[in-house]
Amino acid sequence: MSKVNNFLIPNVSSLPSDARSAEKANALKKGEQSEFKGLVDQLTNKNLRQPQVNERHVGQEVSVSTHAMKRLQERNIELDGNEYMKLKEAIGKLRSKGGHDSLVITQKAAYVVDVDKNTVVTAVDKNNMNENVFTKIDSTIFMM
Repeated sequence: MSKVNNFLIPNVSSLPSDARSAEKANALKKGEQSEFKGLVDQLTNKNLRQPQVNERHVGQEVSVSTHAMKRLQERNIELDGNEYMKLKEAIGKLRSKGGHDSLVITQKAAYVVDVDKNTVVTAVDKNNMNENVFTKIDSTIFMM
């Protein structure tokens, strides 16, 4: 190893150049366990592979108010299945955190939602979000 500006720099010229040498250099010694395998086993045991969203997050169907429907049409915002599921998931998460009148921001638009009624109150498309003021909200969630 050489030292540059008080940093130790490994000698990279000694790295194996072929696959067989690399395998031999990386092989575990007898009785030695892979740190990576231990980490994977730990994560598997903690069931971290389970989805982070469950039934209580998803909740009831989301409705759209008459006002919000007009805004969606005026601003050419398409409320497709993916966007709908983001709203549904967001409302569930907001409910679990105590939100009531909330702002949900996605890549397409920003939605003001009444969490208690599972209703989209209004919507603003991405291009018109700039310099917009959202009032009477108690929470915000980004669903990118």
